Amino acid sequence: MTERISNTANSYMGGAKQSIGETIGNSNLAASGAQQKAQADAAQKAADAKTNAEGVGHKVQGTVQQNVGSLTGNTSMEARGHANEVRGDLERKV
Repeated sequence: MTERISNTANSYMGGAKQSIGETIGNSNLAASGAQQKAQADAAQKAADAKTNAEGVGHKVQGTVQQNVGSLTGNTSMEARGHANEVRGDLERKV
């Protein structure tokens, strides 16, 4: 979550630097801001993809645990499977 906050802050700061640079006619500041914003946005997309992949993994793991728990009569495993499925769903929505 801190990575998400950091990326968002860097994106906003980069956008602000870009706008200020453009407003005052400082092309170096505008370019630096645009670069900072682009890097932060790319880092955020990579973090989102990683979180989504982890969510898919937890969802699959949960489904397997639920099915094995159900087949073996292991209610504890079945409950862990349900929890992992929910965790996976939440990770994919963030």
